[in-house]
Amino acid sequence: MIGRPFHLGTVTRLLGRFPVVGLLGARQVGKTTLAAAIARDSKVDVTRFDLEDPAAVARLADPMLALGGLRGLVILDEVQNRPELFPALRVLADRRPVQARFLVLGSASPQLLRQSSESLAGRIAYHLLPGLGLAEVPTKQRSRLWLRGGFPRAFLARSEGACFEWLEQFLRTFLERELPQFGITAGTQAMRRFWSMLAHGHGQVWNASEIGRSMGLSDTTVRSYLDKMADAYVMRQLQPWHENLGKRQVKAPKIYVRDSGLLHALLDVRTARQLEMHPKVGASWEGFVIDQIIQALDAAPHECFFWRTHGGAELDLLVVRGGRRIGVEVKRTTAPALTLSMRSAMSDLKLSQLHVVHAGEETFPLAKKVRAVAFADLLTEIGVLK
Repeated sequence: MIGRPFHLGTVTRLLGRFPVVGLLGARQVGKTTLAAAIARDSKVDVTRFDLEDPAAVARLADPMLALGGLRGLVILDEVQNRPELFPALRVLADRRPVQARFLVLGSASPQLLRQSSESLAGRIAYHLLPGLGLAEVPTKQRSRLWLRGGFPRAFLARSEGACFEWLEQFLRTFLERELPQFGITAGTQAMRRFWSMLAHGHGQVWNASEIGRSMGLSDTTVRSYLDKMADAYVMRQLQPWHENLGKRQVKAPKIYVRDSGLLHALLDVRTARQLEMHPKVGASWEGFVIDQIIQALDAAPHECFFWRTHGGAELDLLVVRGGRRIGVEVKRTTAPALTLSMRSAMSDLKLSQLHVVHAGEETFPLAKKVRAVAFADLLTEIGVLK
């Protein structure tokens, strides 16, 4: 068991302010475990329904009858399986005084978002549970976190072989069970091939035409596949930042496999040695660091961008928050240096700060408003970014 105090505290606070809280995230990321911890700490009665359990589904055949008399905290796990519950939740959420609060858990479900936004607008708050972060693992196990990824069962596996086996089973189950629920009928083998293509394009600008030609599909089709996998929290589309700068700027997103362990499984990378020798090692590390920064900042998707011009200037991560623009460059090197591209980003984007995260051991200033940050110091430096 790994404690997740930040997420535990955040969800608990939201439950004190909203009658319904949606805890979202990929399957197996730890939502049920976190909900159980919230239930243990709760000082009110707790009732739980697992909506993958036929008995629980049968009890909820009449939602108002089943839920109306409950008090305290009600947990509905895998609620996307029963979207018809949301109108009942709206009625129950509007009771005064509040008689029960509802924690609804959803795995990879844009349907959950759609139904809840239609029925529970103003009554529900959301919290996205990511994989394990740097603050949740011992410092000496950060390399393991990069290799194995943030799914708790993969990270805690007894060996690298057991971790890889778990990740392979996750991939298979996701392709066979989850994707068809999103209306993707391309077949398991075709979607495994598509996901492998995305893995090989990890950290690159999305090119729908190229992938579409490779699969014999239209740009629109492969774009919808990517969107649905992003909605399922297994892919990240980092949107481009563009404004009137007098320069041609890239306007397609960059794509990342959201979990580094899944990326490595798709690339058939099973050990730290294989990872260090793999041609995608730099891109893997870039995606891992970006994900950890976004987690540590608790940054929303609408705050996070990348920037690139057709002339070659680029910035790996731009966080826009509260009128400030914070830039992050990720360099897998022990000797970071200020580059022309960084100077261009500082000038064109009018950055408040630029942080160059590197693999060395020292944190030091590179120039005015530019700081080289050792990966080992990332968490302590996050306070500066905030």
